[in-house]
Amino acid sequence: MANSPYYCITKKGKKGDIVYFDYDKLSIGYDIKPRNSFSYDGIKVNKLIIIKQTFIEKVLRRKIKKKLELYLKYVIDLLDSDEEPDGSVYSEVLNDLSRYRDILEYKYQKYLSREYIDLMTKKINLLEYELKLKTMDNKIKRPEEVIERGKGR
Repeated sequence: MANSPYYCITKKGKKGDIVYFDYDKLSIGYDIKPRNSFSYDGIKVNKLIIIKQTFIEKVLRRKIKKKLELYLKYVIDLLDSDEEPDGSVYSEVLNDLSRYRDILEYKYQKYLSREYIDLMTKKINLLEYELKLKTMDNKIKRPEEVIERGKGR
């Protein structure tokens, strides 16, 4: 049973209680939609709303940490590679980083503290700075346009 996708849901404590959810609390909660789609006979979850603020913070911090580690690993691999990629690769990564920074600042601001968002923004800015330096080094090493002068009239 350890490898099967089944879950056992039990309730300990009082039996027969009717639970009412306040719609206002559901509207301010954090929505999660599962991406794993495999069929089994158990419960199918289409949407999960987390209401408890501390749990929301833990989930989002873990999600942000994984994403930043992924970006950091990719940027380090890109900077340490021997072959010189063209400028479009760097601009793509820069666009992804700026998009992710916007997501942090606007989508997660109601769930996370301002200090934490500022710290993550600084980390993203540092990654962008390193990529911009590498982009400028590539432009200096191999200029894209070589102007040849010939006889002019």
